[in-house]
Amino acid sequence: MPELDLFSETAAVLVVAVLFSVLAAFLRQPLIAAYIFTGVLVGPAGFGWVAGEDPLDLLAQMGIALLLFVVGLKLDPRLMRAMGKVVLLVTVLQVLVVALLGTLLARWLGMEMTTALYVGLGLSFSSTVVIVKLLSDANEINSLHGRIALGMLIVQDLVVVVAMVLLTAFDGDGGSLVSLLMLPLKGLLLALLVGLVMRYAVPTLVRHLAHSQELLMLAATAWAVSLASISHVLGFSHEVGAFVAGVSLASSPFHDAIGARLTALRDFLLLFFFVDLGAHINPAYLGEIWLPTLVLSAFALLLKPLLTGALLLRARYSVRTATLTSLTLGQISEFSLILAAMGLSVGHLDEAAVSMMTLVALVTITISSYVIRFLKPVSQTVGPLFARFQPDGPTREMDEDNDRDPKSGPPSLILLGLGRFGGRMALGFMRQDKAVLGVDFDPEIVHHSRLLGIPARFGDVADKDLLRTLPLVQTEWVICCIPDTLLNLQLVQHLRSFGYGGKVAAFARHRDDQTDLTNAGVDLVLQPFDDAADQAVDLVTGHDMRPDLPITESDPAKQ
Repeated sequence: MPELDLFSETAAVLVVAVLFSVLAAFLRQPLIAAYIFTGVLVGPAGFGWVAGEDPLDLLAQMGIALLLFVVGLKLDPRLMRAMGKVVLLVTVLQVLVVALLGTLLARWLGMEMTTALYVGLGLSFSSTVVIVKLLSDANEINSLHGRIALGMLIVQDLVVVVAMVLLTAFDGDGGSLVSLLMLPLKGLLLALLVGLVMRYAVPTLVRHLAHSQELLMLAATAWAVSLASISHVLGFSHEVGAFVAGVSLASSPFHDAIGARLTALRDFLLLFFFVDLGAHINPAYLGEIWLPTLVLSAFALLLKPLLTGALLLRARYSVRTATLTSLTLGQISEFSLILAAMGLSVGHLDEAAVSMMTLVALVTITISSYVIRFLKPVSQTVGPLFARFQPDGPTREMDEDNDRDPKSGPPSLILLGLGRFGGRMALGFMRQDKAVLGVDFDPEIVHHSRLLGIPARFGDVADKDLLRTLPLVQTEWVICCIPDTLLNLQLVQHLRSFGYGGKVAAFARHRDDQTDLTNAGVDLVLQPFDDAADQAVDLVTGHDMRPDLPITESDPAKQ
């Protein structure tokens, strides 16, 4: 096959990446897996279009630098304070425990100590890109377990940066001790440079550049790349400099706008990094690395979530919170691959080790993506296993809730789920002088609801024991505002087993679920999108036929 010029090579890589990405979207897989498969196909093991020292490496390095820059942008001190000391402590312990056990496992598999340390550290990190994307798609990024997972990912990103700083001090040429001793001086020089720029230049410059979004993005990119280059001159990695550049702008009122505009460029350039990693997978090593790959993948998928869940339980989070949070973390991170690539560049790792870590990433990201997509059913299955690690006494969520336990009379309506829709319904009922009790699993939502005057308590709707404690005797309606059909079916079953004789209303996101809920004994099936659309039409046309009905039965003619 004729050798391709750089432009044609880039075009060919993009076309193959699109084809694999379409397949990944069909299989509901993250695009990272598609990019790595692209690298395998276009690399030396496939068509041979991309060589080990290809000029496309520059695009890959730019992508990694922008990734760390965007991570730094998110480290607003207010966010760090809101994250909480408990999440910080749990994450640090999780990284240390998983890294230690991963290192021992790698040594048991026969790896050298340096390789084992890289492997153990790589296993301790989870993928920010995969988790945030999948939780956002499922509308769970703002849930309690979503916020805890996001906080843990932020701490892991900080640990990655610290690891990069330490690794760049060991160049593999015998100057390790001298380089390590010089680190504080070099770090002080870099911090002084950034501090001066932040103090005297950044605030004024950013305010002037913010009048043009294109100019602001260009200047931010130039700042990230320039500081990455200066960092490299001082002996650190490009990634460390880019991260520091992001942190320097994290307190700017425009950091969200900068991050949003750079995300597309970052994702495009990161494509070449993962393609390059895939190109480094050599089939000649498969006979050597297939068994370690399977063992390490099982560790990341099974043991790491179990260890993380145990730590969250020891921190007195509930079984449900610990289970949902830890199951999302059952893969290795893109930063694990960045560390592996850095280890290869400084001579700490060989190509076989990098190929192994890349394959572990492929296996764990592929399987964990399905776990996250079916997170609640999986959590209900493995929850009893996590419950074995739960200490006696009230959970952290219950502590926060009991401090604000409302005292009110028996409610005529119980609302399960006080999110945007449920909270709005509660206020509507209260305006009609209905006695309401709200229940939600998120302590922050419970607290916010009480500030609005809604009687609310903390509780897990999926917990049968919680339902026993609800004042059901005088309740006319139990309304579940959570569009989870399986949860609603279980709710009806539990309520009827308690002898509850009132009415039950449940939400259905899809019309196909309405029949199942009706057959299970649900008296009223709410379809919020359809109902809201109907009322919006009535309001626009000036013929609102249902002004006094907070909930409405679905029109059988539309089913």
